[in-house]
Amino acid sequence: MAQNMLSRPAGKRGAIKESLGERIFTVCVYILFTLLGIATLFPFLNIIAKSLSSEAAVISGMVTLYPIDFQIGTYQWVLGNKQFLNSFKITVFITVVGTFCSLLMTVLSAYPLSKTYLSGRKSFLLIFIFTMLFNGGLIPTYLLMQKLGLVNTVWSLFVPGMISVFNMLIVKNYFEGLPDSLEESAKLDGASNVRILFSIMLPLSMPVMATIGLFYAVTLWNSYFNALVYVTDPALKPLQLYLKELIASTSEVMKLAGEIDINNDLNKAPEAVQAASIITATVPILCVYPFLQKHFVKGVLVGSVKG
Repeated sequence: MAQNMLSRPAGKRGAIKESLGERIFTVCVYILFTLLGIATLFPFLNIIAKSLSSEAAVISGMVTLYPIDFQIGTYQWVLGNKQFLNSFKITVFITVVGTFCSLLMTVLSAYPLSKTYLSGRKSFLLIFIFTMLFNGGLIPTYLLMQKLGLVNTVWSLFVPGMISVFNMLIVKNYFEGLPDSLEESAKLDGASNVRILFSIMLPLSMPVMATIGLFYAVTLWNSYFNALVYVTDPALKPLQLYLKELIASTSEVMKLAGEIDINNDLNKAPEAVQAASIITATVPILCVYPFLQKHFVKGVLVGSVKG
């Protein structure tokens, strides 16, 4: 009998049987998260259904989670609208360029601050953290942007918030967790600080770079406040501001969206146009997540555990 016990696999021998209370708790957790998932998906599915349903079904309120009288004419109209396409291009530009600039400035700030031998390191950190708690206010910020000549330009859409101090601190903590011997060996070989950063540190920091890049990209894609404050030219309106105006003016949604072909476009329900515009604006940024998901948790945890 002793031999049989010894011959059992270690996993089975060390397994701990769950009590009845633990099993009930596990079931309750699964039920809770299932309900939360359904509650999260319900609005999204409702918008998709409205965007694919006919005018009569949407106006009558018959659409819930699945399309009624399926049609894709609303998407064709949205994708053919000049104002939507122009706003989409502006948003893609500020997301791509803004994310690159934000990552560059974040890395250039985080790397020196991760070195304990940097003179005045604590003072610089205090200055950065101070900006997390306080800011100059909307009017002084607007006057500064005006003096810099950035008002009514595409640069005003991402330059004011180019660096997130929170993201910079995560990257700084990640750099502090990398072995010092790597930098010392590179310096013995004659590498400069810039070479060490871009050739050694950054390739080792892809998880945190992907995570922070995703944070910046989502923030820029969804931002509209800067455009609301600094931009008056309709040609510079990003996608989120276009959607805000579209949703805020239900009765005149067609007029806001652009010129209308009376014979073809008046059979589009305003709610369907809004729904199709929202889905078209949401899908591109959702497609980014699968490519960065494997880096997401690792990047955040490794960059945040060190104080």
